Amino acid sequence: MKSLAILGSTGSIGTSTLEVVRHNKDKFRVEFLLANSNYQLMIEQCEEFQPKYIYLRSEEAKKSFLSNIGQLSNKTTLLSSDDEVEQVLGSEFIDTVVAAIVGFAGLKSVYHSLKNGKHVLLANKESYVVAGEFLNKISKESNSTIFPIDSEHSAIHQCLQGIESKDSISRLILTGSGGPFLKRNFNDFISITPQEAVAHPVWNMGEKISVDSSTMMNKCLEIIEARWLFDIEDIEVLIHPEGIVHSMVEFNDNSVIAQLSVPDMKIPIAHGLGFPKKIPSGADRLSLDKIKTLSFEKPDLKKFPALLLAKECLREGGTSFTILNAANEECVDAFLKGKITYLDIHKIISKVLDKSVITNVQEVEEFFEVDKQSRQETNSIIALD
Repeated sequence: MKSLAILGSTGSIGTSTLEVVRHNKDKFRVEFLLANSNYQLMIEQCEEFQPKYIYLRSEEAKKSFLSNIGQLSNKTTLLSSDDEVEQVLGSEFIDTVVAAIVGFAGLKSVYHSLKNGKHVLLANKESYVVAGEFLNKISKESNSTIFPIDSEHSAIHQCLQGIESKDSISRLILTGSGGPFLKRNFNDFISITPQEAVAHPVWNMGEKISVDSSTMMNKCLEIIEARWLFDIEDIEVLIHPEGIVHSMVEFNDNSVIAQLSVPDMKIPIAHGLGFPKKIPSGADRLSLDKIKTLSFEKPDLKKFPALLLAKECLREGGTSFTILNAANEECVDAFLKGKITYLDIHKIISKVLDKSVITNVQEVEEFFEVDKQSRQETNSIIALD
């Protein structure tokens, strides 16, 4: 039986992970749950799964949790600090960590999990975008593993099963739905509202990820993540509105293998949890006879200029990935709060990248310093706009 730590247990990935666990109760034991502030859902998860440890990052949420939980089960301990979280992640009774904290905030826990030799199921793409090369080094030194559970990279992983050498791979093809503005005239982008940007046509996601999907910044980040995960340089993006083909791999014989399923995160999560075996996911079956059509097109780079930033950062290397991610997170937050327009997101990110000095990172603490400086620079530009 695998023992799990789920970081971000009340978010969409966390709740989907627990749904997969419900379908495989004989295979997994939930030992640790971590969330930010949703104490109501944490109470429900605590009562159902009875983990050894839980943690809420928000101090207010901790107080509300304790005042509403009644008597906490003797089996469960509420941790009080980040240091205690690190100790739990390093403990022997946890072997698999589901890293589903959104954004750069998830880097520290991913780092500590890998450093302690854990099997990390990675949904937090930002950590790997920012520090992929560095985390690969830590993983190799500690004999830990990094396993993707976002839909695109999980799909590529499945397509590569049985392939013994990357020399037989021509390119990776990431698919994206195109988001809510695929058919919208570019001249109307200036009037896009936060409410429109978070209304994804295929996936049910959080606000930040939904905005990233609408700008296709998520694909920019996924290109970078795929580069570090699979060590392949030729990576293409195709628009696929139906959201059925999650990614493809083209080989040197010009054949292409694709992974298809209904758009449900429980499928890549189940693949990661069960690998190398297949386990029940609880997702619906795919009925191709009802879908009829699968369509693909190249992205419009005028509408989605974020895609160009991936190649720029891969060319620059070093801290460019940290700067890109920090600027994007601050811009998306500002857009959601009505401080900047939709088109300002890309403009400001580009300004921050242009003004920044790119360096190489040797220690994990340096990522946090560059992240802090980049956020300050981004917010200075936001304040002037």
